[in-house]
Amino acid sequence: MIDILLAVLKTLILLGILVIVHEGGHFVVAKLCKVKVNEFSVGFGKVLFSRQKGETKYSLRLIPLGGYVSMEGEEEPSNEKGSFSNTSILKKIAIISAGAVVNIIFGILIYFLLITFMYGIEIAAKSTIGYVGALGETIKILFTGGTTIDDLAGPIGVATIVSQTSGITDFIYLLSVISLSLGITNLIPIPPLDGGKLLIYIIEFIKRKPLKQETSLKIQMAGFVFIMGLSLFVMYNDVIRII
Repeated sequence: MIDILLAVLKTLILLGILVIVHEGGHFVVAKLCKVKVNEFSVGFGKVLFSRQKGETKYSLRLIPLGGYVSMEGEEEPSNEKGSFSNTSILKKIAIISAGAVVNIIFGILIYFLLITFMYGIEIAAKSTIGYVGALGETIKILFTGGTTIDDLAGPIGVATIVSQTSGITDFIYLLSVISLSLGITNLIPIPPLDGGKLLIYIIEFIKRKPLKQETSLKIQMAGFVFIMGLSLFVMYNDVIRII
């Protein structure tokens, strides 16, 4: 029982760190671009704790499987000052890509610090270069079909892997790997992932005009259905691996 509780705690800590890092990327860049952030939330569902500071409400919610940054004018057009819908396409691209980019940088940084602490900076630097090289290969494999959906892991799979870690070193290494994986996965050009939103904004930038709202909604709905189906399949695979 204690082992199970410890595994759950470690998983929640790991997911919490990754969510804060990812959403923090969106949040900081949005602020730098003068876009109004209505809420910064860790988790989904019922609010457990919230605090208003300035124009932004900071929330901790019940379901710890993600989070979000809610920006003024993100879901529907708004003429209010600092509206996301009225900012430039380049700023939109910067804000949306920031979460994944920060996850990748964070993953590389904590790996570098871990190796430096264990073996010294010279070995750390060489090892990190190799680590980044492996990251490049992972991206290549992901986008050229060298992997299958059977290789993916959802929250249950992550919890299983986390439960097998022993000690802070293993935990930090796993945090690095999952942060990198999260960053790369979020860049896949499928709505509602960040990469899907980026694809829409890049198309609009090239065309020099926004997509028709109907077309955009159809793309997002198709992506949502695909992601939901994929999530259910991954969850099923996670359960099968356990039993």
